[in-house]
Amino acid sequence: LYEVAALVSSFAQLGISSSALRFFPSFKDPKNGDNGFFFYLLLLPSVGLLIFIPIFLLSRSLIVSLWSQNAVLIIDYYYWIIPLIVFCTYWVVFETYSTLQMRIVIPKFIREVGVRIMLLFVYVFFSLDILNVRGLVGGVIIVYGMAMLFTFAYICLITSISLDHNHSFINKSLRKQVLNYTVFLVLGSLSGSLLNQLDLFMISSRIGLSSAGIYRIAFYISVVIDIPYRSISSISSPIAAKALQDENMEVANSLYQKVALNQFIVGSCIFVLLWVNIDNLFSIIPNGVIYAQGKWVVFFLALARIISTTLAFGAILISFSRFYYWNLFFSLFLSCIGIGANLLLIPRLGITGAAVATLITCLLSYVVQQGVVLFKIKANPFTAGFIKQIILVFLLFLLNGILPDWSYNPIVD
Repeated sequence: LYEVAALVSSFAQLGISSSALRFFPSFKDPKNGDNGFFFYLLLLPSVGLLIFIPIFLLSRSLIVSLWSQNAVLIIDYYYWIIPLIVFCTYWVVFETYSTLQMRIVIPKFIREVGVRIMLLFVYVFFSLDILNVRGLVGGVIIVYGMAMLFTFAYICLITSISLDHNHSFINKSLRKQVLNYTVFLVLGSLSGSLLNQLDLFMISSRIGLSSAGIYRIAFYISVVIDIPYRSISSISSPIAAKALQDENMEVANSLYQKVALNQFIVGSCIFVLLWVNIDNLFSIIPNGVIYAQGKWVVFFLALARIISTTLAFGAILISFSRFYYWNLFFSLFLSCIGIGANLLLIPRLGITGAAVATLITCLLSYVVQQGVVLFKIKANPFTAGFIKQIILVFLLFLLNGILPDWSYNPIVD
Protein backbone atom coordinates (compact mmCIF):
# COMPACT_ATOMS: atom_id res chain seq x y z
CA LEU A 1 0.00 0.00 0.00
CA TYR A 2 2.79 2.41 0.89
CA GLU A 3 4.58 1.80 -2.43
CA VAL A 4 1.44 2.71 -4.38
CA ALA A 5 0.89 5.81 -2.23
CA ALA A 6 4.54 6.85 -2.54
CA LEU A 7 4.38 6.46 -6.31
CA VAL A 8 1.25 8.61 -6.72
CA SER A 9 2.58 11.11 -4.17
CA SER A 10 5.81 11.53 -6.11
CA PHE A 11 3.75 12.58 -9.13
CA ALA A 12 1.48 14.86 -7.10
CA GLN A 13 4.43 16.72 -5.60
CA LEU A 14 5.12 18.20 -9.05
CA GLY A 15 8.84 18.24 -8.33
CA ILE A 16 8.38 20.57 -5.37
CA SER A 17 11.59 19.54 -3.55
CA SER A 18 13.90 20.38 -6.45
CA SER A 19 11.89 23.46 -7.44
CA ALA A 20 12.03 24.80 -3.88
CA LEU A 21 15.78 24.31 -3.59
CA ARG A 22 16.39 25.87 -6.99
CA PHE A 23 14.19 28.97 -6.61
CA PHE A 24 14.27 29.68 -2.88
CA PRO A 25 17.36 31.94 -3.21
CA SER A 26 15.27 34.18 -5.51
CA PHE A 27 12.45 34.43 -2.94
CA LYS A 28 14.55 34.61 0.21
CA ASP A 29 13.83 37.79 2.15
CA PRO A 30 13.16 37.20 5.88
CA LYS A 31 11.89 40.75 6.40
CA ASN A 32 9.11 40.17 3.84
CA GLY A 33 8.24 36.59 4.79
CA ASP A 34 10.35 35.23 1.91
CA ASN A 35 7.82 36.84 -0.45
CA GLY A 36 5.16 34.22 0.28
CA PHE A 37 7.38 31.26 -0.54
CA PHE A 38 5.65 28.91 1.94
CA PHE A 39 2.28 29.63 0.31
CA TYR A 40 3.62 28.62 -3.11
CA LEU A 41 5.35 25.63 -1.55
CA LEU A 42 1.91 24.37 -0.47
CA LEU A 43 0.12 25.49 -3.62
CA LEU A 44 2.04 23.42 -6.14
CA PRO A 45 1.53 19.96 -4.54
CA SER A 46 -2.07 20.86 -3.71
CA VAL A 47 -2.68 21.33 -7.43
CA GLY A 48 -0.82 18.07 -8.02
CA LEU A 49 -3.11 16.20 -5.63
CA LEU A 50 -6.18 17.59 -7.39
CA ILE A 51 -4.80 16.23 -10.65
CA PHE A 52 -3.39 12.85 -9.67
CA ILE A 53 -5.90 11.60 -7.07
CA PRO A 54 -8.70 11.53 -9.71
CA ILE A 55 -6.29 9.78 -12.08
CA PHE A 56 -5.57 7.26 -9.31
CA LEU A 57 -9.30 6.67 -8.80
CA LEU A 58 -9.92 6.25 -12.52
CA SER A 59 -7.02 3.77 -12.75
CA ARG A 60 -8.56 1.33 -10.28
CA SER A 61 -9.65 -1.18 -12.90
CA LEU A 62 -6.15 -1.22 -14.41
CA ILE A 63 -4.51 -1.81 -11.04
CA VAL A 64 -7.09 -4.48 -10.17
CA SER A 65 -6.27 -6.31 -13.40
CA LEU A 66 -2.56 -6.21 -12.60
CA TRP A 67 -2.70 -7.23 -8.93
CA SER A 68 -6.03 -9.00 -8.39
CA GLN A 69 -4.48 -12.47 -8.07
CA ASN A 70 -1.31 -11.70 -6.14
CA ALA A 71 -2.02 -8.55 -4.12
CA VAL A 72 -5.54 -8.76 -2.75
CA LEU A 73 -4.67 -6.32 0.05
CA ILE A 74 -4.21 -3.49 -2.45
CA ILE A 75 -7.60 -4.19 -3.98
CA ASP A 76 -9.51 -4.49 -0.70
CA TYR A 77 -8.06 -1.28 0.72
CA TYR A 78 -7.68 0.68 -2.50
CA TYR A 79 -9.50 3.81 -1.31
CA TRP A 80 -7.60 3.80 1.97
CA ILE A 81 -4.50 4.67 -0.03
CA ILE A 82 -5.85 8.20 -0.72
CA PRO A 83 -5.17 9.67 2.76
CA LEU A 84 -1.77 7.99 2.67
CA ILE A 85 -1.05 9.82 -0.60
CA VAL A 86 -1.99 13.15 0.99
CA PHE A 87 0.12 12.51 4.09
CA CYS A 88 3.17 11.47 2.05
CA THR A 89 2.88 14.52 -0.19
CA TYR A 90 2.69 17.18 2.51
CA TRP A 91 5.26 15.35 4.63
CA VAL A 92 7.79 15.91 1.83
CA VAL A 93 6.71 19.55 1.55
CA PHE A 94 7.35 20.19 5.24
CA GLU A 95 10.67 18.33 5.13
CA THR A 96 11.73 20.44 2.17
CA TYR A 97 10.90 23.67 4.00
CA SER A 98 12.94 22.49 6.98
CA THR A 99 15.87 21.74 4.66
CA LEU A 100 15.67 25.27 3.27
CA GLN A 101 16.05 26.53 6.84
CA MET A 102 19.18 24.34 7.15
CA ARG A 103 17.52 22.36 9.97
CA ILE A 104 17.46 18.68 9.01
CA VAL A 105 18.25 16.70 12.16
CA ILE A 106 14.74 16.44 13.64
CA PRO A 107 12.92 15.78 10.31
CA LYS A 108 15.47 13.07 9.47
CA PHE A 109 15.03 11.56 12.93
CA ILE A 110 11.27 11.49 12.41
CA ARG A 111 11.65 9.76 9.03
CA GLU A 112 14.45 7.34 9.83
CA VAL A 113 13.72 6.52 13.47
CA GLY A 114 10.33 7.82 14.56
CA VAL A 115 8.32 6.23 11.75
CA ARG A 116 10.09 2.89 12.16
CA ILE A 117 9.41 2.81 15.90
CA MET A 118 5.73 3.66 15.42
CA LEU A 119 5.38 1.06 12.65
CA LEU A 120 7.06 -1.51 14.88
CA PHE A 121 4.38 -0.98 17.53
CA VAL A 122 1.67 -1.38 14.90
CA TYR A 123 3.21 -4.64 13.64
CA VAL A 124 3.63 -5.98 17.19
CA PHE A 125 -0.02 -5.22 17.99
CA PHE A 126 -1.01 -7.02 14.78
CA SER A 127 1.15 -10.06 15.61
CA LEU A 128 -0.46 -10.23 19.07
CA ASP A 129 -3.94 -10.15 17.46
CA ILE A 130 -4.70 -6.83 19.13
CA LEU A 131 -5.21 -5.42 15.62
CA ASN A 132 -6.88 -7.18 12.72
CA VAL A 133 -5.91 -6.53 9.09
CA ARG A 134 -8.20 -3.50 8.95
CA GLY A 135 -6.56 -2.13 12.10
CA LEU A 136 -3.10 -2.82 10.66
CA VAL A 137 -3.82 -0.81 7.52
CA GLY A 138 -5.39 1.99 9.53
CA GLY A 139 -2.46 2.00 11.94
CA VAL A 140 0.07 2.35 9.12
CA ILE A 141 -1.88 5.29 7.66
CA ILE A 142 -2.06 6.98 11.07
CA VAL A 143 1.71 6.58 11.54
CA TYR A 144 2.45 8.49 8.33
CA GLY A 145 -0.14 11.11 9.24
CA MET A 146 1.57 11.60 12.60
CA ALA A 147 4.97 11.89 10.89
CA MET A 148 3.58 14.66 8.69
CA LEU A 149 2.09 16.50 11.69
CA PHE A 150 5.26 16.18 13.77
CA THR A 151 7.34 17.62 10.92
CA PHE A 152 4.88 20.49 10.48
CA ALA A 153 4.97 21.20 14.23
CA TYR A 154 8.76 21.32 14.08
CA ILE A 155 8.92 23.89 11.29
CA CYS A 156 6.38 25.99 13.19
CA LEU A 157 8.81 25.99 16.12
CA ILE A 158 11.93 26.93 14.14
CA THR A 159 10.48 29.63 11.89
CA SER A 160 7.50 31.87 11.38
CA ILE A 161 4.90 30.27 9.11
CA SER A 162 2.68 32.54 7.06
CA LEU A 163 0.40 32.08 4.06
CA ASP A 164 0.69 35.74 3.11
CA HIS A 165 2.00 36.15 -0.41
CA ASN A 166 2.71 38.81 -2.98
CA HIS A 167 1.46 37.95 -6.48
CA SER A 168 3.38 40.84 -8.01
CA PHE A 169 6.71 39.36 -6.90
CA ILE A 170 6.36 36.53 -9.41
CA ASN A 171 6.96 38.41 -12.64
CA LYS A 172 6.54 36.96 -16.10
CA SER A 173 10.17 35.85 -16.37
CA LEU A 174 10.18 34.05 -12.99
CA ARG A 175 6.80 32.46 -13.71
CA LYS A 176 8.10 31.10 -17.00
CA GLN A 177 11.23 29.70 -15.34
CA VAL A 178 9.22 27.96 -12.61
CA LEU A 179 6.68 26.59 -15.10
CA ASN A 180 9.29 25.21 -17.50
CA TYR A 181 11.28 23.69 -14.67
CA THR A 182 8.20 22.12 -13.09
CA VAL A 183 6.99 20.61 -16.37
CA PHE A 184 10.34 18.91 -16.96
CA LEU A 185 10.49 17.71 -13.35
CA VAL A 186 6.99 16.23 -13.50
CA LEU A 187 7.72 14.43 -16.76
CA GLY A 188 10.99 13.18 -15.32
CA SER A 189 9.37 12.08 -12.07
CA LEU A 190 6.72 10.07 -13.95
CA SER A 191 9.41 7.77 -15.29
CA GLY A 192 11.82 8.19 -12.38
CA SER A 193 9.23 7.23 -9.76
CA LEU A 194 8.10 4.30 -11.88
CA LEU A 195 11.71 3.18 -12.05
CA ASN A 196 12.18 3.44 -8.27
CA GLN A 197 9.15 1.24 -7.56
CA LEU A 198 9.42 -0.93 -10.65
CA ASP A 199 11.05 -3.98 -9.07
CA LEU A 200 8.52 -4.28 -6.25
CA PHE A 201 5.58 -3.73 -8.59
CA MET A 202 6.78 -6.35 -11.07
CA ILE A 203 7.56 -8.91 -8.36
CA SER A 204 4.13 -8.39 -6.76
CA SER A 205 2.29 -8.75 -10.05
CA ARG A 206 4.38 -11.58 -11.56
CA ILE A 207 5.47 -13.69 -8.59
CA GLY A 208 3.25 -12.65 -5.70
CA LEU A 209 3.21 -10.79 -2.41
CA SER A 210 5.22 -13.43 -0.52
CA SER A 211 8.19 -12.95 -2.85
CA ALA A 212 7.69 -9.20 -2.71
CA GLY A 213 7.82 -9.44 1.09
CA ILE A 214 11.18 -11.23 0.98
CA TYR A 215 12.46 -8.68 -1.52
CA ARG A 216 11.22 -5.84 0.68
CA ILE A 217 13.16 -7.13 3.71
CA ALA A 218 16.31 -7.40 1.59
CA PHE A 219 15.63 -3.91 0.26
CA TYR A 220 15.30 -2.49 3.78
CA ILE A 221 18.58 -4.13 4.80
CA SER A 222 20.44 -2.63 1.83
CA VAL A 223 18.85 0.79 2.26
CA VAL A 224 20.92 1.28 5.44
CA ILE A 225 23.66 2.45 3.05
CA ASP A 226 21.38 5.32 2.00
CA ILE A 227 20.86 6.80 5.44
CA PRO A 228 24.06 8.91 5.69
CA TYR A 229 23.54 10.28 2.17
CA ARG A 230 20.08 11.59 2.95
CA SER A 231 21.46 13.89 5.62
CA ILE A 232 24.54 14.84 3.58
CA SER A 233 22.49 15.73 0.49
CA SER A 234 19.87 17.61 2.49
CA ILE A 235 22.44 19.97 3.97
CA SER A 236 24.52 20.22 0.77
CA SER A 237 21.71 20.82 -1.74
CA PRO A 238 20.94 24.44 -0.74
CA ILE A 239 24.67 25.22 -0.95
CA ALA A 240 24.86 23.67 -4.42
CA ALA A 241 21.77 25.60 -5.57
CA LYS A 242 23.35 28.88 -4.45
CA ALA A 243 26.70 28.04 -6.06
CA LEU A 244 25.11 27.22 -9.42
CA GLN A 245 22.88 30.28 -9.27
CA ASP A 246 26.04 32.37 -8.79
CA GLU A 247 27.81 30.28 -11.49
CA ASN A 248 30.52 29.39 -8.99
CA MET A 249 31.59 26.08 -10.54
CA GLU A 250 34.64 25.77 -8.32
CA VAL A 251 32.46 25.58 -5.20
CA ALA A 252 30.03 23.19 -6.91
CA ASN A 253 32.83 20.85 -8.02
CA SER A 254 34.51 20.92 -4.62
CA LEU A 255 31.20 20.16 -2.92
CA TYR A 256 30.52 17.27 -5.32
CA GLN A 257 33.93 15.73 -4.60
CA LYS A 258 33.47 15.99 -0.83
CA VAL A 259 29.95 14.54 -0.89
CA ALA A 260 30.93 11.70 -3.25
CA LEU A 261 34.08 10.68 -1.36
CA ASN A 262 32.55 10.89 2.11
CA GLN A 263 29.53 8.88 1.04
CA PHE A 264 31.70 6.29 -0.73
CA ILE A 265 33.79 5.86 2.42
CA VAL A 266 30.75 5.48 4.67
CA GLY A 267 28.73 3.42 2.18
CA SER A 268 31.51 0.94 1.37
CA CYS A 269 32.31 0.42 5.07
CA ILE A 270 28.63 -0.23 5.81
CA PHE A 271 28.58 -2.67 2.88
CA VAL A 272 31.54 -4.61 4.31
CA LEU A 273 29.94 -4.82 7.76
CA LEU A 274 26.64 -5.82 6.20
CA TRP A 275 27.93 -8.52 3.89
CA VAL A 276 30.32 -10.26 6.29
CA ASN A 277 27.46 -10.50 8.80
CA ILE A 278 24.60 -11.26 6.42
CA ASP A 279 24.22 -14.93 7.42
CA ASN A 280 24.30 -14.01 11.10
CA LEU A 281 21.68 -11.35 10.49
CA PHE A 282 19.27 -13.78 8.85
CA SER A 283 19.83 -16.30 11.64
CA ILE A 284 18.81 -13.71 14.24
CA ILE A 285 15.70 -12.15 12.70
CA PRO A 286 12.33 -13.94 12.98
CA ASN A 287 11.58 -16.22 10.00
CA GLY A 288 15.20 -15.75 8.92
CA VAL A 289 15.22 -19.02 6.98
CA ILE A 290 12.53 -17.61 4.70
CA TYR A 291 14.09 -14.17 4.34
CA ALA A 292 17.53 -15.69 3.68
CA GLN A 293 16.24 -16.36 0.16
CA GLY A 294 16.94 -12.67 -0.38
CA LYS A 295 20.64 -12.89 0.55
CA TRP A 296 21.91 -12.14 -2.95
CA VAL A 297 19.21 -9.53 -3.37
CA VAL A 298 20.90 -7.68 -0.50
CA PHE A 299 24.28 -8.01 -2.24
CA PHE A 300 23.22 -6.59 -5.60
CA LEU A 301 20.98 -3.90 -4.13
CA ALA A 302 23.77 -2.83 -1.75
CA LEU A 303 26.16 -2.44 -4.68
CA ALA A 304 23.55 -0.36 -6.47
CA ARG A 305 23.17 1.78 -3.34
CA ILE A 306 26.91 2.44 -3.18
CA ILE A 307 26.91 3.60 -6.80
CA SER A 308 23.81 5.75 -6.43
CA THR A 309 24.75 7.42 -3.15
CA THR A 310 28.27 8.13 -4.38
CA LEU A 311 27.18 9.78 -7.63
CA ALA A 312 23.60 10.92 -6.92
CA PHE A 313 24.74 14.44 -6.08
CA GLY A 314 25.57 14.81 -9.77
CA ALA A 315 21.84 14.59 -10.55
CA ILE A 316 21.25 17.35 -8.00
CA LEU A 317 23.83 19.54 -9.73
CA ILE A 318 22.16 18.92 -13.08
CA SER A 319 18.72 19.76 -11.68
CA PHE A 320 20.00 23.10 -10.35
CA SER A 321 21.82 24.00 -13.57
CA ARG A 322 20.50 25.19 -16.92
CA PHE A 323 20.88 21.59 -18.15
CA TYR A 324 18.10 20.32 -15.89
CA TYR A 325 16.15 18.96 -18.87
CA TRP A 326 18.76 16.20 -19.24
CA ASN A 327 17.27 14.49 -16.19
CA LEU A 328 14.08 13.87 -18.19
CA PHE A 329 16.03 12.11 -20.94
CA PHE A 330 17.83 9.99 -18.32
CA SER A 331 14.55 8.98 -16.70
CA LEU A 332 12.86 8.00 -19.96
CA PHE A 333 15.87 6.03 -21.16
CA LEU A 334 16.36 4.25 -17.85
CA SER A 335 12.67 3.41 -17.47
CA CYS A 336 12.89 1.51 -20.74
CA ILE A 337 16.10 -0.23 -19.62
CA GLY A 338 14.61 -1.04 -16.20
CA ILE A 339 11.39 -2.50 -17.59
CA GLY A 340 13.30 -4.57 -20.14
CA ALA A 341 15.82 -5.85 -17.59
CA ASN A 342 13.10 -6.83 -15.11
CA LEU A 343 11.02 -8.58 -17.77
CA LEU A 344 14.12 -10.50 -18.86
CA LEU A 345 15.61 -11.39 -15.48
CA ILE A 346 12.66 -11.91 -13.09
CA PRO A 347 11.34 -15.02 -14.93
CA ARG A 348 14.87 -16.49 -14.95
CA LEU A 349 16.28 -15.47 -11.58
CA GLY A 350 13.21 -14.51 -9.55
CA ILE A 351 13.74 -11.82 -6.93
CA THR A 352 17.52 -11.95 -7.46
CA GLY A 353 16.87 -11.08 -11.10
CA ALA A 354 15.01 -7.95 -10.02
CA ALA A 355 18.00 -6.92 -7.90
CA VAL A 356 20.42 -7.53 -10.77
CA ALA A 357 18.15 -5.49 -13.05
CA THR A 358 18.25 -2.65 -10.51
CA LEU A 359 22.06 -2.78 -10.41
CA ILE A 360 22.36 -2.76 -14.21
CA THR A 361 19.93 0.14 -14.51
CA CYS A 362 21.70 2.06 -11.76
CA LEU A 363 25.12 1.54 -13.33
CA LEU A 364 23.96 2.67 -16.78
CA SER A 365 22.18 5.63 -15.22
CA TYR A 366 25.21 7.07 -13.50
CA VAL A 367 27.61 6.38 -16.37
CA VAL A 368 25.44 8.49 -18.68
CA GLN A 369 24.71 11.09 -16.00
CA GLN A 370 28.36 11.51 -15.09
CA GLY A 371 29.15 12.17 -18.74
CA VAL A 372 26.76 15.13 -18.69
CA VAL A 373 28.09 16.39 -15.34
CA LEU A 374 31.68 16.15 -16.59
CA PHE A 375 31.25 17.77 -19.99
CA LYS A 376 28.45 20.26 -19.28
CA ILE A 377 29.05 21.36 -15.68
CA LYS A 378 32.78 20.51 -15.61
CA ALA A 379 32.42 18.66 -12.29
CA ASN A 380 34.29 15.45 -11.51
CA PRO A 381 33.66 13.62 -8.21
CA PHE A 382 36.61 11.24 -8.41
CA THR A 383 39.79 11.87 -6.43
CA ALA A 384 42.71 9.78 -5.18
CA GLY A 385 40.71 9.12 -2.03
CA PHE A 386 38.55 6.62 -3.94
CA ILE A 387 41.55 4.39 -4.69
CA LYS A 388 42.60 4.44 -1.03
CA GLN A 389 39.10 3.47 0.07
CA ILE A 390 38.84 0.60 -2.45
CA ILE A 391 42.13 -0.78 -1.10
CA LEU A 392 40.80 -0.44 2.44
CA VAL A 393 37.64 -2.38 1.53
CA PHE A 394 39.69 -5.28 0.14
CA LEU A 395 41.86 -5.27 3.28
CA LEU A 396 38.75 -5.38 5.47
CA PHE A 397 37.45 -8.42 3.59
CA LEU A 398 40.86 -10.11 3.96
CA LEU A 399 40.88 -9.31 7.66
CA ASN A 400 37.45 -10.87 8.05
CA GLY A 401 38.76 -14.03 6.37
CA ILE A 402 41.49 -14.56 8.97
CA LEU A 403 39.40 -13.77 12.05
CA PRO A 404 38.26 -16.74 14.21
CA ASP A 405 35.01 -18.41 13.17
CA TRP A 406 32.39 -17.86 15.87
CA SER A 407 29.41 -18.81 13.71
CA TYR A 408 28.12 -21.07 16.51
CA ASN A 409 27.00 -17.82 18.17
CA PRO A 410 25.70 -15.36 15.54
CA ILE A 411 25.54 -12.45 17.98
CA VAL A 412 29.19 -12.84 19.03
CA ASP A 413 30.26 -13.51 15.44
